[in-house]
Amino acid sequence: MAYGFLVLLLLGTSTAAMAQPAPGVPATAQRSASAPPRQPDWVLGIGVAPLYGPAWQGSRDQALSVFPDLRLNYRDDVFLSVPDGLGWNAVNVRDGQGGGWKLGPLVKLRFGRQESNGGSPFLVSGGSTALRGMGDIGVAGEAGGFAQLGFAKGRARLRAEVRQGFGGHDGLVADTLFAWSDAIGGQRSGWRYGLGTRAAWGDSAFTNTYFGVNARQAAATGLPRFRTGSGLVSAGLNGSVTRILGPRGRDGALTLFASQDWLADTVADSSLIRQRGQRGQTAVGMSYGYRFSWD
Repeated sequence: MAYGFLVLLLLGTSTAAMAQPAPGVPATAQRSASAPPRQPDWVLGIGVAPLYGPAWQGSRDQALSVFPDLRLNYRDDVFLSVPDGLGWNAVNVRDGQGGGWKLGPLVKLRFGRQESNGGSPFLVSGGSTALRGMGDIGVAGEAGGFAQLGFAKGRARLRAEVRQGFGGHDGLVADTLFAWSDAIGGQRSGWRYGLGTRAAWGDSAFTNTYFGVNARQAAATGLPRFRTGSGLVSAGLNGSVTRILGPRGRDGALTLFASQDWLADTVADSSLIRQRGQRGQTAVGMSYGYRFSWD
């Protein structure tokens, strides 16, 4: 299963780059805080997230994967995690109300795709045989930058990323995101919700790596040759509900999340998707996380 689903679902309502969590607040609640108090220098988040959804992006077959969610933040300056990558808030202008501008460099990791089952290294059960003959896709690095605007007292966020791939693919990709999160029944209720919408773009080098069918692949699979172009890859919606456990998240937090995405014509017209996949992509999951902090 593509690790991108975890990024968009679990983190679709915010990112580690947005703000440091309050001391004791767990990983799954980090980005729900609209106006956190002064934070310690270092914050370590440890979490786990079972996810049920498409075995690979564009698949009609379902799979269960269990993803780790490990995060390390230094102040509100540097963040490191598998879904968020390694980034630096080189420009960090706060508006005094939980929002403001953040810009900086970013490096991310995109896990490969196995033709045997379509899954990532975190696949637990299920999978897909639809990719046999397509060949494996290796792990890719993606280097670029991001810009983010927080507003509405930190409840809303706009974010854009542009990254150049190397390794498993050498294409140019871009992601945009709007997210809203707030408390349910007041700040002390221990319940929060998040809603978001996002879109992903890619050039032809990227889309052909994951959705195109070249001559060798056509001969091995029987699929018609197809070369994809550049443009919108997918767009979707996501939502989450989080229960913060214990005072100030002392006992962690539990989050339920769901997502619906649609592949754009740029890739959905590929013979791989038309004959062995589908445009609609639905995924659901849950996560538990906890945070440790120190100066």
